[in-house]
Amino acid sequence: MTDKDSHDHNDRDDHAADAKDHSGHDHAKGDHSGHDHSGHDGHDGHGHSHAVTVTAGNEKRMRFVFAMTVGYAIIQAIGGILSGSLALVADAGHMVSDAAALLLALIAYRVARRAATPEVSYGFHRVRVLAALANGASLLLLVAWITYEAIRRFQQPAEVLAGPMLIVAVIGMIVNIAGFLILRAGNADDANLRGAMLHVLGDLLGSVGAIGAAIGIMMTGWTVLDPILSVLVAVLVVRSAWSLVAESVLVLMQATPRGLDPKAVMADLTNVPGVSEVGHLHVWTLTDSRSVATVHVTPEDGADPLDLPRLVSVRLAERHEIAHVTVEVNRPGGIPTET
Repeated sequence: MTDKDSHDHNDRDDHAADAKDHSGHDHAKGDHSGHDHSGHDGHDGHGHSHAVTVTAGNEKRMRFVFAMTVGYAIIQAIGGILSGSLALVADAGHMVSDAAALLLALIAYRVARRAATPEVSYGFHRVRVLAALANGASLLLLVAWITYEAIRRFQQPAEVLAGPMLIVAVIGMIVNIAGFLILRAGNADDANLRGAMLHVLGDLLGSVGAIGAAIGIMMTGWTVLDPILSVLVAVLVVRSAWSLVAESVLVLMQATPRGLDPKAVMADLTNVPGVSEVGHLHVWTLTDSRSVATVHVTPEDGADPLDLPRLVSVRLAERHEIAHVTVEVNRPGGIPTET
């Protein structure tokens, strides 16, 4: 075996610096016999794409529901301030969080159309992750304010105009029902669309709760129902916000994809024909739905080292749903020991 590099570019994906940038050390040294930059996204051997499937009808539905959600969130916030209802203001925050989720889905559609560049070789999908992080952080600040205001209102109840509160809440219910029906008419196989439907359904429940609180205040005069509902809505917001922040941070930290065990993956790769040793496996999340890996393997005696990158890449794609793989083939005993 020689020290000369042999490259199997099955997808002609010219990531020249991929191994060095993503595995933490230099693959330019002559301690390997081949590596492969392979992606298995259902593409052929003539192009490489990290794009998600885009449906024009679904995108149009998403834009329409996004506009409806933002418009009603503004109306709801104004109505909450004028009526003195903290619950409406809190639910407006919930609507903003769901509008942000719709916006992130639209961004995902848009970036799917943008081709990768030499400077941004993996494409622009992480714009969505950065937007999610900013959205989640701002929502956590909103939740802190809602909680503080609710505590203050428990101590000193404030007047709530139940009539205007009820009108705004009913409008919200109508808007959310319309949004849900519009999205449900789209392509059910679209994960972005399904996620948006769940957000709109959560908004619908918030509107129903606001209607109930408004009717309760009108019938009993218990204005304490308003801060109670605002706290319940804040819990919904904080769950969404914390999930956005936590998942975004993990992606940006290049964490191992959720549910994937690197040790089990390495053990599985030792069963690939021609592989005698596996090491230095790195798997990280490129976006919230796409994984990338680099790995070193050593060939068995008599095995063709040029076959291993393809075999390992296929194994990782089919069994572990890893979309893009860089495989480096080392001489026996040449696998790095550092992690």
